[in-house]
Amino acid sequence: MKKSKLTLFIFLSFILGILAGYLLNIKWINKYNERILAAESQTKVIQAKMLATNDTTHIQYSLLKKELVKQTTIRRENSSIREKKLEILSLLSDIFLRLIKMIVGPLIFTTLVAGIAKVGDIKAVGRIGAKTMLWFISASLLSLILGAILVNLFKPGIAMHLPLPDSRVSSGIQSGALSLKDFISHMFPKSFIEAMANNEILQIVIFSIFFGVATAAIGEKGALVIKAMDAFSHVILKITSYIMNFAPLAVFGAIAAIIAKQGLSVLSTYAVFVSEFYLGILILWLVLIFIGFIILNKRVFKLIIELKEAILVAFSTASSEAAYPKTMLQLERFGCKDKIVSFVLPLGYSFNLDGSMMYMTFASLFIAQSYGVHISVEQQLIMLLILMLTSKGVAGVPRASLVVIAGTITTFNIPEAGIALLLGVDPILDMGRSATNVIGNSIATAVVSKWEGELTPPIINEN
Repeated sequence: MKKSKLTLFIFLSFILGILAGYLLNIKWINKYNERILAAESQTKVIQAKMLATNDTTHIQYSLLKKELVKQTTIRRENSSIREKKLEILSLLSDIFLRLIKMIVGPLIFTTLVAGIAKVGDIKAVGRIGAKTMLWFISASLLSLILGAILVNLFKPGIAMHLPLPDSRVSSGIQSGALSLKDFISHMFPKSFIEAMANNEILQIVIFSIFFGVATAAIGEKGALVIKAMDAFSHVILKITSYIMNFAPLAVFGAIAAIIAKQGLSVLSTYAVFVSEFYLGILILWLVLIFIGFIILNKRVFKLIIELKEAILVAFSTASSEAAYPKTMLQLERFGCKDKIVSFVLPLGYSFNLDGSMMYMTFASLFIAQSYGVHISVEQQLIMLLILMLTSKGVAGVPRASLVVIAGTITTFNIPEAGIALLLGVDPILDMGRSATNVIGNSIATAVVSKWEGELTPPIINEN
């Protein structure tokens, strides 16, 4: 009963957040939005004139520079006022996300160590790991390829007809694509404390694997460690249940702030791109559920129903990390053994971000289409492989998908400034990506449990 009430409250908060955000936008925030848009429009005109001016020493060029500084100041000041007026709403979601991040590191460490140590046999750990990575790699490739197929089919960027920007114009997003060497070295923590402090999920996973294997290897002495880790994880899950009571407030604040800032106009401006991306997300959901149905039979539908709370939290807060504790709990109630859940799910947050994967190819090729840059099929395949590598381990990076895209598209002579095309709608798109990541990782965990013969009947929730 308590669980269904929380789901209802989250859904109602989502609806109320949209209404409140819309009212704030038209009654209170719209004047600042108009000033920001006007300043941005003037800035583009001034930049175009500056690029057309050959003599940078001419007095006209100096006047343009002064006007550019003025418009930039107007945009920054109004943006700051807007943020200040909405800071109460933003604070609600910020506090919730901070509380979630507070427990994610300890939860992954304790449950993964206990899970590996309970498996005991190193060969069994390797077998489960191999099956898990097989699913992750296959699902990632499927998501990337589906994104590429859909963006080539829909061609949402063609209607933009944008001229190629000057090479001096930057997106403002720092390129973050890692080389293979950087990625591999980044996997291994210099300090476990540093990894926990920065919520470096992949580094925490690596240390936890070493710790869990070592705990299993010392035999009887390790039993005390397993018992302690098991107890500690239950304490963290209890804390999670307290934190989840604040989820409706966080959902309300996050949605209201986004709508108040962006308004409903941002949806109409990019209506084609947004609607086609969400159609792609729906198709990806259906494909993942169909594959899950082949392996799990009708139980896959029960799984999706059980995950409705976690999906709604991930969607509303645009953070799959926020849904991690709830996802973990629901998977165990679904019938997945805790040792499988605590092993597969943390890995999924670094290696199996299905929604983000599809978005990366969809967005990269959308930018190319917008500027009329032709990308051959061969180049697209290479792009998929690059995105496959450079996207791993960046789950904790703010706007991680944009960072990876910015670092990848320059390899194919796609203007990096095109990232600016996505900034306005990225928070809305991030909601769909985050919800899809939860579904992808949950189905992966259930499938690996079935492959290992560790999927039991569901646990009846007595609350």
